[in-house]
Amino acid sequence: MIHRFYLPPEQCQGETLLLAGGEARHAVQVLRLRRGQRVVVLNGAGLEFLCQTQDSAHGKVSLAILDRKAVPAPACQITLLQAVPKGQTIESIVRQAAELGASRIVPLLTERVVTRFSAREAVRKTEKWQRVAIEAIKQCGLAWLPKVQSPSPLQEWLARQEQFELPFLASLQAGSRHPRQYFEAFGAKHGRTPRTACVWVGPEGDFTPAETDAIEAAGSLPITLGPRVLRADTAAAYCLSVLNYELQARFHDAEPAPETGGLETAGASASETGARAPGSTPRSQSLLPKPGPQSSSGTAPAS
Repeated sequence: MIHRFYLPPEQCQGETLLLAGGEARHAVQVLRLRRGQRVVVLNGAGLEFLCQTQDSAHGKVSLAILDRKAVPAPACQITLLQAVPKGQTIESIVRQAAELGASRIVPLLTERVVTRFSAREAVRKTEKWQRVAIEAIKQCGLAWLPKVQSPSPLQEWLARQEQFELPFLASLQAGSRHPRQYFEAFGAKHGRTPRTACVWVGPEGDFTPAETDAIEAAGSLPITLGPRVLRADTAAAYCLSVLNYELQARFHDAEPAPETGGLETAGASASETGARAPGSTPRSQSLLPKPGPQSSSGTAPAS
């Protein structure tokens, strides 16, 4: 097993990298790396470095770069807008969001959020959560580090009117749709997958009705999480997993089909008969966000 480390982009210049602080201590005291051993360094901005351990002295470890690999950014930038749950659950959410490819994580302070932060606490917590995200990408070998933002009141975030091509709201309300229907409608209209998406996930007890109305008024699309009431952390992982699945399925569908060797399947295809897959939506029915100010969407089920 090859071990992975993280260095920010500004520390990944030249032909030699230098581990210091916690990364160096982990390399020397925990992993006990030896001279000549190979490791991978991630810079969180799309570069992977294959390195060879050189020297360890004065609390630092020098690494010689053997190879560099550029990893393209995710085709769709996903933002998780997560109401802060009680206790340390947010750390688990940040970890899983990083593993599932979220590009940004925004902790939200809503009416039913119990935890509150002073300005100093918010800075300290944000730094801690960012470190959790770093550990997650090291574990997964991801070249892109999600940005964890400072906790923000919901109304302040809505006031930014940030635009997303597909903004989702994890919702318990009747009439919520499966995300696939929105992806199908978007693809039918634009002929491609979305470049940006977000999902709002609420706290224990969900968003209040007024908050839900405000999020939907900003353009968010309510999506169902199935018949069960999920914990906030489970809801976040569920939403990101479903979005990843839908995006990957469409990405692979867009690739050239392999040769069939002249074989034909029996019967007409869905496109020939006009049939639709279960859960799909007629193309004449608009499911896309209405024009106008929007932020993104996503409500979380109660825990």
